[in-house]
Amino acid sequence: MTAPVDSATEACRPSQRHSQRHSQRHSHLRTITWVAVIAGLAAAARIPFLLRPLSPDEGGFLLVASQWTQGRSLYGDYWVDRPPLLIDFFHLADALGGALPLRLLGIGLVITSVVLAAGVGGVTRGATKLCAATAAVFLVNPLLGVHEIDGELIAVPLILASCLGALLSWRSATSGGRAGWLMVSGACGVAAVLVKQNELDGLVFLLLASVTFLRHRQAVWRTLVPAALGGLLLAVLVLAHAASRGTSASGLLDAVVTFRFDASAVLKSSASSATGDRFRTMVLCLVLAGAPLIVLQFLMRLRDKPRSGAPDLRRAVLAVLAWETFSVLGGGSYWLHYLIGLVPGLVLAVATLTSSATAERRPVPRLVITYAVTACLVAMTTLLARPDLNREDPVITWLQAHASSGDTAVVAYGHANYLAATGLTSPYSELWSLPVRVRDPDLTALTDVLRGPARPDWIITGATGSLQSWGIDATLAQPVFDRRYRLVAELEDRRIYLEVTQELRTP
Repeated sequence: MTAPVDSATEACRPSQRHSQRHSQRHSHLRTITWVAVIAGLAAAARIPFLLRPLSPDEGGFLLVASQWTQGRSLYGDYWVDRPPLLIDFFHLADALGGALPLRLLGIGLVITSVVLAAGVGGVTRGATKLCAATAAVFLVNPLLGVHEIDGELIAVPLILASCLGALLSWRSATSGGRAGWLMVSGACGVAAVLVKQNELDGLVFLLLASVTFLRHRQAVWRTLVPAALGGLLLAVLVLAHAASRGTSASGLLDAVVTFRFDASAVLKSSASSATGDRFRTMVLCLVLAGAPLIVLQFLMRLRDKPRSGAPDLRRAVLAVLAWETFSVLGGGSYWLHYLIGLVPGLVLAVATLTSSATAERRPVPRLVITYAVTACLVAMTTLLARPDLNREDPVITWLQAHASSGDTAVVAYGHANYLAATGLTSPYSELWSLPVRVRDPDLTALTDVLRGPARPDWIITGATGSLQSWGIDATLAQPVFDRRYRLVAELEDRRIYLEVTQELRTP
């Protein structure tokens, strides 16, 4: 026989439920507000760099994207060891106007990443605001080379979206919902790879996290097939689009896979001392930014189990961090912007730390993020204090004054931003230095260009005025260069040469 219910207690229950719902709505609204503020601050932190001159990579990708159609090389008339979705992104920026739209799109990438990081924190029952702050602070810190719009920055929101899709599939109550989120996760994970070939973080997380899902939900094929289908559909669409512009699948395979192995061998055998200097600088910047402190805390608390209702993602996050570390170090070039590739793993690590059963008693992530914010402010203040922050390269200024419309140029080697900023094109298909050292180390192709009717009007070299460089034998090309070009300007560490039959135009 059930006990009678007190009428006063029964009358209070609706008001209690209403109060709880109101409190939840208020908390939810407060969290959204905080995430919006964090995203807004991250966007504002990038505004001073909107007019910064194009970097060599940015200029090169814009130049490649601007002429991507049927041509004599992989992407139109140029070759680059990157997948087609990256070139599509820069094609969008070029269509919108070039450098400034590219910077604005970069701000959009950061805002999107912050929101997705907050979503990851919310789904894992971690600290939503802290996850958003993690993405924000490491995506605006100059120590990580974040102000260069490159493949790593473009891939970050795609990787976070892939991780979030996998997490939402775990929470979905229906088989259709699980399959849908897994397709999204697979598609976003593959999209990141089609931006830059080593950005496998999302797929690594999806695969390892699925082990957790399988224990509770479904068989292996029901988890992996939808994700594989989503990724496959996206890959087919992107590759078909690339083929319609003259970029073959076999050519892409050579560029994004085979070339990387060849490049690693070249870097190992003949890289200059500058490579080691960049490595030391990269490690120093990473340490000063505070990122290793998050990883260290994660490793120290691997035994902490997640709180009730939170997924156990420790192994998956550990695999992501390991892969990201390998990606940063495995390329062998050690440019600062490679460090941006660590951001998804850092977000996942913070989400895991703050969703553990001992999170309330160990507020270390908050202290680490506070340090990271401080380091970011110091680095940004130091950078903004530089008088040459938005100064255009003197080579670009000189070429803008002396080159004519329709002129062509070759830069030995790299610095395609000279071409993009001045409107010049190159008859030589290699715009980056490493592909020259791997694909044309004897400068056979460059010599053919210099001897042919389409030889460039201008050649820009280093301070020595020679085509010789590490990993390059200029024996064949140098005599042709010396015979057909004359020195017309010396600017800092660059020399500019003009074809001997042409007159130097005065501004």
